[in-house]
Amino acid sequence: MNLDEFVASHEPRETVETFELESSKLLDVDLDGSVMCKAGSMIGYTGDIAFERKSASSGLTGMLKRKVTGEGGVMMQASGAGHLYLADQGKEVQILSLDADDEISVNGNDVLAFEDTVGWEIKMLNSIAGASSGGLFNVYLSGPGHIAITTHGEPLVVPTPVRTDPNATVAWSANVSPSANHDLNVKSFLGRSSGETFQLEFATPDGFVLLQPYEEANPDEGGDGGHGESGGLNVNDFL
Repeated sequence: MNLDEFVASHEPRETVETFELESSKLLDVDLDGSVMCKAGSMIGYTGDIAFERKSASSGLTGMLKRKVTGEGGVMMQASGAGHLYLADQGKEVQILSLDADDEISVNGNDVLAFEDTVGWEIKMLNSIAGASSGGLFNVYLSGPGHIAITTHGEPLVVPTPVRTDPNATVAWSANVSPSANHDLNVKSFLGRSSGETFQLEFATPDGFVLLQPYEEANPDEGGDGGHGESGGLNVNDFL
């Protein structure tokens, strides 16, 4: 294709919702007010938008915790009017619509953005504190409003009860909570520690766990995958 055709075929689409996908890995936020997003995820914006970093000085609910190390990460608040374009290391973006009575727990490293109507709280997973899990701190998000989370590749939603590899576990429904499970027989067989030997156990029925086809042992590691475009899912579509 010539230059004009290339430009025309890659221009932003007209948006209807506040959160929409320009591609499976790029979120377009039609901003008129404020939104919370992961620090470092902005790849571009139009209009008049200001950014304010939310770090440890704002309290526990103003920061995300890095996996395993417990070091304080940072979120940012984007305020103004325009289009904000967000991405995170080429990971797939999943948009969820939370109703007023919906709540979901998401690994802190996998939260990309959420509307200012969404309530959020950082909670430590006390039952597995000190273990090398997929994230000792999770973000509990409650509706109403849209949220965007990221996954390496196409996610799988498994009903509970289930046991999962911590490094492949992205999120779960708020009515379930994980505990640590150590399978010493598997460790003896493999001769090393891994997600097969240390697991998250979700024993409560009637919930769900969101898994990715990738073991994200470190928040600085990247990945790839494929996911079709979507204008947003209701959290109940996972069930």
